[in-house]
Amino acid sequence: MALAGDTAGAEKLAAELDKTFPLGTLVQRYWLPTIRASVALERKDPNRAIELLKVPSTSEVSTPTHLGYLRGEAHLILHDGNRAAVEFQKFIDHRGMVGSSLLGVLARLGLARAYAMQGDTAKARSAYQDFLPLWKDADPDIPILKEAKAEYAKLQ
Repeated sequence: MALAGDTAGAEKLAAELDKTFPLGTLVQRYWLPTIRASVALERKDPNRAIELLKVPSTSEVSTPTHLGYLRGEAHLILHDGNRAAVEFQKFIDHRGMVGSSLLGVLARLGLARAYAMQGDTAKARSAYQDFLPLWKDADPDIPILKEAKAEYAKLQ
């Protein structure tokens, strides 16, 4: 909900989950930080998002989740291409966990943007070339796809 712009709805859901599952490990250590970090990202507060994602990162080593994607997005907002690239690559490298998740595809775009931010145009082009074919049949008017194509064109 938060990533789609409904921060109020996401906060309401988080409050309900917190009240309903005060001792639920998965809710308290994964879902609540994830929801709250997504709200922080939507509000352009990447430092808050990173802080919220520190708690679940301690249990993430054996089961990487989309928390790495969220941390990568936060680092992009902070213009830290190096850390963003590490987070996106870590997420991408665990294909079995990522599966067919939309965030798995978007992590490739995040990686391309991180490399571009670092000034590594060769790696950025390669990452865009990994991302764009995955969206070849998508509606060409999707804003994120239009942005990605424009960013890739600037690297040519």
